[in-house]
Amino acid sequence: MAGYDATDAVCPSPEHVPSYYTATVRERVPTLTLQGTTQADVCVVGGGYTGLSTALHLARRGVSVALLEQSRLGWGASGRNGGQVHVGLRRDQRWLERAVGEPDARALWSFALQAREHLNWLVSTYQIDCDLRLGLLHVNHKSRYTRDSEQHVLHMRQRYGYEGIQFVERDVLRTMLASDQYHSGTLDLMGGHLHALNWALGIARAAESQGARLYEGCEVQSVTRRAGRFFVTTPVGVVEASQVVLACNGYLRGLSKAVHRHVMPINNFIAVTEPLGSLASTLIAEQRAVSDSRFVVRYFRMTPDQRLLFGGGENYSFKFPNDIGAVVRPHLEAVFPQLRAVRLDYAWGGTLAITPTRMPWVREVEPGVINASGFSGLGVVLAPYTGKVVAEALLGDRSNLDLLGRVPVPAFPGGPALRWPTLVAAMSFSALRDFL
Repeated sequence: MAGYDATDAVCPSPEHVPSYYTATVRERVPTLTLQGTTQADVCVVGGGYTGLSTALHLARRGVSVALLEQSRLGWGASGRNGGQVHVGLRRDQRWLERAVGEPDARALWSFALQAREHLNWLVSTYQIDCDLRLGLLHVNHKSRYTRDSEQHVLHMRQRYGYEGIQFVERDVLRTMLASDQYHSGTLDLMGGHLHALNWALGIARAAESQGARLYEGCEVQSVTRRAGRFFVTTPVGVVEASQVVLACNGYLRGLSKAVHRHVMPINNFIAVTEPLGSLASTLIAEQRAVSDSRFVVRYFRMTPDQRLLFGGGENYSFKFPNDIGAVVRPHLEAVFPQLRAVRLDYAWGGTLAITPTRMPWVREVEPGVINASGFSGLGVVLAPYTGKVVAEALLGDRSNLDLLGRVPVPAFPGGPALRWPTLVAAMSFSALRDFL
């Protein structure tokens, strides 16, 4: 089984993590070497979905942009996630209506639909080959969640006119999914899945083609302001810029205290089986993606070569386990006991970022510095579109930036010394509810 030893989860590395995505990557993207001091209108810190999309949309408008990635483009969560395409935000529209009022809730639904259309636009415009497939099942592991799913579908169809979602009762669900773990669910026909790393590198290739300067192996050590200019310092060189974008998600590593108060990293784990052949079509109908209602979400789908990609398990540490496959396997076998004898060919971990409300924290943290992170597991669709929103804000249109700024994302409690242990305790307690 391809894996790697436990190590610091967010420390830089010269290579992508050995994963199914790395083994099936389509094409690398040419990058530049940073030396000395270079000038740019905007410096983007972070080479994942958000940062790459920000760079793309700025470059399309003729802005001089330099992007710094501490490791390789798509090295972090953008190249390691489950590849699930969700429509909407982490909180549903009923929650948003209560939190921000109906006008902003409707604006946020429009934002979500535009984000989904933005994915299609990027794939079509730049011919990004990322194995996009449609259909996303969200399934309930407890029968008492069934009523809420029914109400959610009714609300979205009647109040928002969204016909792409439908309720799935248990008997129908069993024809879609060969598991007795779930009681009901919803099917979103606009949702789906894709190859996470090829998606990230496709956006990178688009940004490079528009003139964005992309630099790998540039760990940012500090961002300082002098005489109205920002100096973004790395061990190999400095970028001097008028504006800065922090697009680091779970890999910020101390660059901004303001961001750390609202956005915290956690680790999640994925394994991929050997090719399953004809067995694959019996497990999940029509190559849909699946995610469930657990606090520690189980999510899974078939790859184009008929392997099961399965995400399950997480920890709240700065280290990965030595045997990630052993962490994921019990979750996989609980859903599909018929796969107990199947070999795991790949297993890896990644660091995502969450916020207290699981809504993204997109803010101008100081004049000239915008942070965009905390996508809480829904970055495949939301992060690239948020990059476009950040680019628009830097160019003068702050409407969507201000909309996101009105979404409640409080700071984690506890202050600098207690914030992390408080998060660990809260997450561990919440995870226990999956078994109650």
